[in-house]
Amino acid sequence: MITFHNVILLIAAYLMGSMPFAVWIGQLFYKIDVREFGSGNAGATNTMRVLGKKAGISVLVLDVLKGVGAVMLVGLGHNYQVNTESYVNLQLVLGISALFGHIFPIYAGFRGGKGIATLLGVVIAIEPSAALYSSVIFIVVLFLTRYVSLSSMIASTVFPLYIIFISKSEILSLIIFSLFITFLVILTHQKNIERLIRREESKIFTKNQNIDDDDEVDD
Repeated sequence: MITFHNVILLIAAYLMGSMPFAVWIGQLFYKIDVREFGSGNAGATNTMRVLGKKAGISVLVLDVLKGVGAVMLVGLGHNYQVNTESYVNLQLVLGISALFGHIFPIYAGFRGGKGIATLLGVVIAIEPSAALYSSVIFIVVLFLTRYVSLSSMIASTVFPLYIIFISKSEILSLIIFSLFITFLVILTHQKNIERLIRREESKIFTKNQNIDDDDEVDD
C-alpha cells in the first residue's frame, strides 16, 4: 500500500543507498576521485584496484551495510507482519530504492557504481540463507578462476534457484526480484562476458592486473 509514511521510508532508503563511500573515502583520505581512474566506477573493486585492499574492503563492507540498513527500515513500517507478502514487498522496494541510490547517488552528481555490493546487502537482509549460498559459490568460483566478473554472474544465478527450488517461496514479487538480480548482473557485465570469451578478462590477485580494465563486481 502506498502511504505517505512509506514514501518517506523509500526516500530514506534512496538517501542511504546514495552514500558514495568509494568517492568519500578516496577524496577524504587519498585526495582522489576513484571515478577518474580504472573502470570509472564508484565501487569496491575499482577502489581496491586504484587505492588498495584496505580502502577497497572498507568500501565493500560499507556498501553491503547500506543495503542491509535500507531493508531494515521495514521495521519502521506500519501494520506489517514479518514474512507476509506485504512485508516482503516493502523490503523489496526499500532495497531497490537503495540500489537506485547507489547507481545514481544524489551526493555525487548521480555517478555511482553498479550496485553489486549494495544488492548483496539487500539479499542478506531479505533472504540470508540464499545470500550465504550465493556467497559460498562466489568464493569458490573466485578461488578457482580469479575472475570476479564470472564469480558474480554465477553466484547471481544461485539466488533465484534457491528461492524457487529450495525455499520454495510462494511470494511472486520475491521470485521476480530474484530473477531480476540475475538479469541485472548479467546485463551489467556484457563487456566482461566478451572479454571472457576472448580470454582477455583480467584476474584479481595477480601481478599483471591492469587497473584500466573493467573486471567487476564493481559496485
